[in-house]
Amino acid sequence: MDPKRELTSVDLAALVGELGAYEGAKVDKAYLYGDDLVRLKMRDFDRGRMELILEVGEVKRAHTVAPERVPDAPGRPPQFAMMLRNRLSGADFAGVEQYEFDRILEFVFERDDGTTRIIVELFGQGNVAVTDGEYEVIDCLETVRLKSRTVVPGSRYEFPDTRTNPLTVSREAFDHEMDDSDTDVVRTLATQLNFGGLYAEEVCTRAGVEKGMDIDDADEDIYERLYETIERLALDIRNGNFDPRLYLETADEEAGDGADDDGADDDAVPEGGDAHVVDVTPFPLDEHDDLDGEPYDSFLSALDDYFFRLELAEEEEPDPTDQRPDFESEVAKHERIIEQQQGAIEGFEEEADSLREQAELLYAEYGLVDDILSTIQEARERDRSWDDIRERFEEGAEQGIDAAEAVVGVDGSDGTVTIEIDGERINLDSQQGVEQNADRLYTEAKRVEEKKEGALAAIENTREDLEDAKRRRDEWEADESGGGDEDESDEDESDLPQDWLSEPSIPVRENEPWFDRFRWFHTSDGFLVIGGRNADQNEELVKKYLEPGDKVLHTQAHGGPVTVLKATDPSEASSSDIELPESSIEEAAQFAVSYSSVWKDGRYAGDVYAVDSDQVSKTPESGEYLEKGGFAIRGDRTYYRDTAVGAAVGIQCEPYTRVIGGPPAAIEGQAVTTIELEPGRYAQADAAKRLYRRFRERFEDETFVRKIASPDRIQHFMPPGGSRINGD
Repeated sequence: MDPKRELTSVDLAALVGELGAYEGAKVDKAYLYGDDLVRLKMRDFDRGRMELILEVGEVKRAHTVAPERVPDAPGRPPQFAMMLRNRLSGADFAGVEQYEFDRILEFVFERDDGTTRIIVELFGQGNVAVTDGEYEVIDCLETVRLKSRTVVPGSRYEFPDTRTNPLTVSREAFDHEMDDSDTDVVRTLATQLNFGGLYAEEVCTRAGVEKGMDIDDADEDIYERLYETIERLALDIRNGNFDPRLYLETADEEAGDGADDDGADDDAVPEGGDAHVVDVTPFPLDEHDDLDGEPYDSFLSALDDYFFRLELAEEEEPDPTDQRPDFESEVAKHERIIEQQQGAIEGFEEEADSLREQAELLYAEYGLVDDILSTIQEARERDRSWDDIRERFEEGAEQGIDAAEAVVGVDGSDGTVTIEIDGERINLDSQQGVEQNADRLYTEAKRVEEKKEGALAAIENTREDLEDAKRRRDEWEADESGGGDEDESDEDESDLPQDWLSEPSIPVRENEPWFDRFRWFHTSDGFLVIGGRNADQNEELVKKYLEPGDKVLHTQAHGGPVTVLKATDPSEASSSDIELPESSIEEAAQFAVSYSSVWKDGRYAGDVYAVDSDQVSKTPESGEYLEKGGFAIRGDRTYYRDTAVGAAVGIQCEPYTRVIGGPPAAIEGQAVTTIELEPGRYAQADAAKRLYRRFRERFEDETFVRKIASPDRIQHFMPPGGSRINGD
């Protein structure tokens, strides 16, 4: 029996009630893993920390998990996760509902600035859509454009067409659905009544009705027994009468042998045996009488245990005959710690930047902030209560007073006031002035920076431990091979390229070069090409990174990046004596045209010109004006007419593990696998998700792809505008 990987409609109907018990919990943080797993970290005042997992990939589930079982936080939060954090941080969980009897859950979160709905589709390809209170889609993991419905950012979320809900169906409607069928009873319950296969069989078994009975042979008595069984099932779900079970199957049961040689029943799971989980249900099922069932106090805890054990069961068991020390686990552990430390460092940087930005905002709006603080201080001096102060600000906001409109919260318990400036929420000590509050924020930013320095020191120690583990691994392997000439075949094999796609575990070796924030690639000849992402970066490339000997390329069409083919690295002495290969210049030209408006407009070729670095100037001719990111060209240009667009995205495994992108001819020689693109109809974010899924299918180690090649990271290397995979 194959283990269950998707929750049924009955499962969702049952777990909604248990999830509702967490109403009032506050959201702390949101995470996205890959493109199909969302994690919400929350705080419930009665139960403490709460972790909610929403997964819509090959496994489709929604339930709470024990804190010790949550996956490690990704190092770099993608855009979707940042959007969730901005909308949900500090929000209250207001409830969850199942849409009709479909496999759709709608989670509602409330905050002073509005309502956020997270709609989780646990059917088909799965999806998570985030909407506002009026169901306008803010963002979604998958865009849906069908004749029947549309789910895209900026549009109103559309639910699928309503189907029969068997838990609320009237007897008249039930009879109509049954009479309208032309198949057997169990298939009618599964499709017309939307029970699905397992619960359709369960209803038949509980009602004492033969599953394969032709619908034409079912009389009034059969209908009555089936309907009464459905009513009892619905009543149990509505009243929360659950007795959850986690079902296991042993090897004997799987083979159809339920007895030992002596004929005794083998109902118990043998200690340390090979039983594996196959299902989890909110109540015992007659259909699973031949399986061993473990009872649980709650359906949520049963779900948590089921999917945890399912994941463990699917991990490859180590070969007991292999006495080789488990260096890979040690290396992976250190790499995981480094990833977490890097994430912490990025978090410290973000927090420090945010605190400094808040302090600067206070000075930028000095008069408004001073007015708010003075109003509170004067009111307190006159013994006005905090409720009176709060009401006064609310009245002022209704009258359109700027200072009052900026106040979003007053907390008398600690004498603080929360204001909002330029979308940034700032907590102020109402008994201090503007300068004191700003100084406090600057001091806090400095303290966070010190924590960052501590994390940087810690990460260096971990890197040393990682290198030590790798050294011991290499020494062990050298000892095992004998280190001599006895086995020349081993040496020959070591010279062969490693089959990274088939590796069960690929260590992550990250490196963020100085040019990573720009568009970039290395040519087939090893030269670095950098392109600006916007006018500011175009300006920076010309002013800061353009050196003698470099080539500058640009499309003849308006709206393209400044593209610099570097003759040297910025850390090296610049040289005008290096002759750049024509092949590198042609690849840089293709890069320039592919990441310009030519691709965005859906065209397949465009003109590019190349000039030497000394022909580029930020000084305009007399009477002319240069826009930001613009530059003046003096002298002759070398044109590359009708340069074909071309872009590929690949995954590199050595010397570093990372996503790379650029002209196909350059990328294919540097990546272990690539996907070539051409202008097409899929938006950049949608195309990135398609590439991510293709990469996951190609690698044996799917977790490796999740770690280094998220859809956001892939999108970082894609041309602007619409794309499609070449050949699709």
